[in-house]
Amino acid sequence: MIKVLDEKINKIHFIGIGGISMSALAEIMLNEGCIVTGSDRSASKLTDKLKQKGATIYIGHSEANITNQQLVVYTAAIPKDNPELQEAIRRNIPIMDRAEFLGLVMKHYKNSIAVSGTHGKTTTTSMISLILYRAHLDPTIMIGGELDAIGGNLKIGNSEYFITEACEYKGSFLNFYPKIGIILNIDADHLDYYKDINEIYDTFIKFSKNISKDGVLIGYAEDERVKQILDSAQVKTLSYGFNEGDVRAVNIKFDSKGCAEFDVLLNDKMLGTIKLNVPGKHNILNSLASICCSISLGIDFDVVKDSLHEFTGTHRRFEKKGTKNGITVIDDYAHHPTEIKATIQAALNYPHKKLYCIFQPHTYTRTLTLFDEFSKAFNGVDKLILTDIYAAREKDLGLVSSKMLAEAIEKNGVDVIYIKDFEDIIKYIEENLSEGDVVITMGAGDVYKIGEEFLQR
Repeated sequence: MIKVLDEKINKIHFIGIGGISMSALAEIMLNEGCIVTGSDRSASKLTDKLKQKGATIYIGHSEANITNQQLVVYTAAIPKDNPELQEAIRRNIPIMDRAEFLGLVMKHYKNSIAVSGTHGKTTTTSMISLILYRAHLDPTIMIGGELDAIGGNLKIGNSEYFITEACEYKGSFLNFYPKIGIILNIDADHLDYYKDINEIYDTFIKFSKNISKDGVLIGYAEDERVKQILDSAQVKTLSYGFNEGDVRAVNIKFDSKGCAEFDVLLNDKMLGTIKLNVPGKHNILNSLASICCSISLGIDFDVVKDSLHEFTGTHRRFEKKGTKNGITVIDDYAHHPTEIKATIQAALNYPHKKLYCIFQPHTYTRTLTLFDEFSKAFNGVDKLILTDIYAAREKDLGLVSSKMLAEAIEKNGVDVIYIKDFEDIIKYIEENLSEGDVVITMGAGDVYKIGEEFLQR
């Protein structure tokens, strides 16, 4: 059993159990022999999987779902007036947010690895996971996406190794005390919670101080804020980059699909050549972070090389969904201007006649606070289709809209059209795209459904 709050807990309820991280935690607890219950707004593949493994799943939130549980775990997206949360408080059942609970789980692993950064967490965590898996280290893995090599977003191992993403939203990663901490980059995001980039930077400093004294901080040497944290760190550091850092990528070449081949130097000593099967310059950086982690763990470079060559990405990260009538559909999770630029750059190196992008902005707050950056993020696409903002946890206050964003993007010289309904977007693809064209569905909401529906018809 996991020891929580100085007593053994074996009846746990998860509010929002269908979330990718919550479902993984619930499965870990089932594997520990705990009695697991949980609720969510709707059923999904993840809730169905948990049900098959013995969890009791409630669809919809109700105070009746709280009975004799000994702990209630909730996600950051759950409002304080949630009836289950309120009932747990009324019954004096201990409550804990997801990040705090994950931090407690991680403490039971001698070698825990936490991958942080504004962009690239899922891909880098997946790369490291595959390397550890192929090195027969039998890690427990929690990813914010689905990796085919482990059959989903979770693999429960039987060793001292644990790897997970460490998200900065609401400072949740400050609950983690990893042996190896990685900072990929620091950018302005989640400005519905943080005051500004300086507050975000300060939070990453606090994260770096949570790394165990005998641990390692790994970071991107060419990100100025990350470099400052590396320079002042109280633990051993390992940095990476193209021109700066302990580990560098040199002699970079791209193939016809935009995938890189490069030599890896460790303090000017040649380690070998890496050939990636995921496109884009940003994935060179993700792979360098994973190489640094592997060096810290003493993993043979040949295992690293073979694993990175085998890695073809996680779902929703430049994922080729299929081809129909010669039109290739790619889906990507990019929802921040920096990510959008990186994805478009990768797509421009991918074989195409014309490049179409269907973008669904994610949250009103992000769209409003980064409005100017979004308006300049789509250079290079032949045609951009904007659909409505995906609200997620927010309400529309009328301050920003996709129509407003379309007007700003058009002023920056991009051919853009606003189409509200997914059905009308599918018709537009059918009527306007031709053989050799590539269309990318992009965003953190449900925009991927457009490409899937087009391919299925």
